[in-house]
Amino acid sequence: MAIEDCELRIEDCGLGIESSEVRASIRNPQSEIRNVGQARAGYTARELMVAAAARGIRDGEVAFVGMRLPMLAFALAKSTHAPRAVGLFENGIVRNAPSAELLYTMGDPPNVAGAAWCGRMTAVMALMQQGCVDVGFIGGAEVDKHGNLNTSYVGDWRRPSVKLPGSGGGADIACLAKRLLIIMPHEKRRFTERVDYIPSPGYGTGADWRAREGIGRGGPTALISSMGVFRFEPPLHEARLASYHPGTTPDQVRAETGWDLQVSPDVHETPAPTPDELAIIRRYDPQGFWT
Repeated sequence: MAIEDCELRIEDCGLGIESSEVRASIRNPQSEIRNVGQARAGYTARELMVAAAARGIRDGEVAFVGMRLPMLAFALAKSTHAPRAVGLFENGIVRNAPSAELLYTMGDPPNVAGAAWCGRMTAVMALMQQGCVDVGFIGGAEVDKHGNLNTSYVGDWRRPSVKLPGSGGGADIACLAKRLLIIMPHEKRRFTERVDYIPSPGYGTGADWRAREGIGRGGPTALISSMGVFRFEPPLHEARLASYHPGTTPDQVRAETGWDLQVSPDVHETPAPTPDELAIIRRYDPQGFWT
């Protein structure tokens, strides 16, 4: 379905560009370059994640773009193999071209300048509800083998050991996008057998769980971490290692995963970012703030 086919009039939408994101570095020593191989190759684990995520956006698709690395992935895809892709931002912005300047938050002025549309959050959420969004990006504090994401509570939700910010629009993206791409750093404590709480569902307990729960479309197709790329294949829809990043091995990925990780029979090394891809990523993030 093309975005222009959705029953939503631009003139019905006001200007709503406030963002709950803050201008703060999210540098985490545990999610920096994870192996010597990538460092010697001249790129970071995050740059590799951006390249892998960009490959998940197809030409002509409507992509619900998340904060941080997904913004760069959208910019890279638009500049390479998907020039007709359209980017939707949760705060109501629609762009036919990525911002020319580094974005710290979705509501930064460079993201507003040159936008095709600045509407309300409910407007872009309505597009997703109507089935207009082909692919959505999301991340979380925890992910499990069925692609369920936790952004709310660690431990018992009634008396949690950690209270997290919550799902925001994550639940909508997880339920309403036709295809879901998960992108997050790889740490064993975050890649768990079963998340403590499910604000953003993947495949629940596997098999036909989404259909039984009345979630009519979508589901994760890929999980892109700082160590590899995982695919969710029917009928069990359990994350399976499809590729391991340069400098790692399947055994190392398995050791850093909190469940009995299955490995695809044709597992291979993730293609490294090309020089052209790196140049584009660094053009949009010249100081390496996100990467």
